[in-house]
Amino acid sequence: MEENITLTDKNTPLDSDNFKFSGIYNRFVKRIIGFLIALILFIILIPLYLIISLVILLETGFPVLYKPQRCGYLGKPFKIFKFRTMVKDADKIGGGTTALNDSRITKVGGFLRKTKLDEIPQLLNIIKGDMSFIGPRPELLRYTDNYKGDELYILKVRPGITDYSSIEFISLDEVVGSENADEMYEKYVLDKKNKLRIKYALNVSFLTDVTLFFKTVFATLKKAFKVVFRRRES
Repeated sequence: MEENITLTDKNTPLDSDNFKFSGIYNRFVKRIIGFLIALILFIILIPLYLIISLVILLETGFPVLYKPQRCGYLGKPFKIFKFRTMVKDADKIGGGTTALNDSRITKVGGFLRKTKLDEIPQLLNIIKGDMSFIGPRPELLRYTDNYKGDELYILKVRPGITDYSSIEFISLDEVVGSENADEMYEKYVLDKKNKLRIKYALNVSFLTDVTLFFKTVFATLKKAFKVVFRRRES
């Protein structure tokens, strides 16, 4: 069962020694479990990696992977691995937030994003120790550099492929709309996501991770089915 946490003023952090992110599970056990599962899955999924890589190459060429910098565990920057879903140098063309019907997204990229297959290279991040399966989605450095108070607890856990905020904003592009995506994200999404990230950091446990895993699978399948049926209807 999740704890009911009353957060302090943004400038006054809580006593971090009293929370679950200071425990053995978050600091050691979670890393071991994640490494073993990620290594097994990576080996099993090698054929899928090759197929997706080939399709991307045929459509838009190299590079296959997109490796932007994000803020990681204890504030250490790292490069997150994703299959490239946009045109080359997309970050130089537009902002860091993907807008609804973003013109930078390729045809293959659109499918990969909607099915979340663009995220599977992050198994490599988990093997390296940059990430976990479950944990706050890694954020841009320009946002994490401004963290203070309770927001600093987000950095006490390894970032992950999914958490409360990932499920809540699984269709983020629809939330931010088609114009001024960065502005809309900062105004209407960022603070809510950070509160959900803090919630995870303060409640990190094996039970929490298992629960979020199954919720993510359900939410992803639900979104994927919508995509498939929408295409059939059109």
